[in-house]
Amino acid sequence: MSGTAKIRPMLALGLLSLIWGYNWVVMKEAVRYIDPFAFSALRSILGALAIFAILLLLRRSWSPGSFLGVLLLGFIQTTLFVTFSTWALVAGGAGKTAVLVYTMPLWLLMLAWPVLGERVKGWQWLALLSAFAGLLLILQPWQMRAPVFSTVLALSAGVSWAASGVWVKLLRARVRTDLLPLTAWQLLLGSVPLLIVAFIARPQPITWAPTLVAALVYNAVPATALAWLLWLYALQELPAGMAGMGTLLTPLVGVCAAWIQLGEQPQPIEAGGMAFVFAGLAILIAERWRSR
Repeated sequence: MSGTAKIRPMLALGLLSLIWGYNWVVMKEAVRYIDPFAFSALRSILGALAIFAILLLLRRSWSPGSFLGVLLLGFIQTTLFVTFSTWALVAGGAGKTAVLVYTMPLWLLMLAWPVLGERVKGWQWLALLSAFAGLLLILQPWQMRAPVFSTVLALSAGVSWAASGVWVKLLRARVRTDLLPLTAWQLLLGSVPLLIVAFIARPQPITWAPTLVAALVYNAVPATALAWLLWLYALQELPAGMAGMGTLLTPLVGVCAAWIQLGEQPQPIEAGGMAFVFAGLAILIAERWRSR
């Protein structure tokens, strides 16, 4: 592909990073007005409906390929991932949460070894070492005051995201499926347990402030429907490694947006830890790109 032909998919990745990165601030503001379980359920349902609308406009099939497969995917990627990431925002900062959640490629690398037989090798070890050094600085185990709970939730979200990636790879090796309907169905089915938990927990009444309504619209339309179209377009037009490298901008946008809008300025040690995590991710994705 020529340099000129790469401009549009790279612009798509840039827009995707801005949308997903700023969404951490949007969600942080939203959970002031609503329980995290209820918000997770609503954003997932609205996102699914938005993708179904796109499938209708494009006249694409709604079949996910495997009902049991998409049911398990919905539990891992929506019920677990969305809950952990949203709950982490309640207990911690938006920028830090974005960085920790986007350690997903590192967990994917470790899960793929025993499950898919993809061994860790070469520069991947350096990526893991750099990232875990960064996590150690962010966790700061020598300071008992560190917000461990939000950190564990954010890392759990990253692990859940990685596990869903492994399952998608296993599923698509056995069943022919389209990513758009697969995404829509997993969002819809994965939101059911969230609705049940939100009902049982009997959270405080939802405050239907304009901020919350705007956050739900943002999550449904640009952050889900448009974002998935941009991501699939980028994957179609670019090598997977290059597309993955583009997503590194997402947590960086999240950190900057949280700093500017929410006043969440990272402490020097945390900032150093984030830099190590970014370095690890960059090494990992660059190594994958080079090996293609």
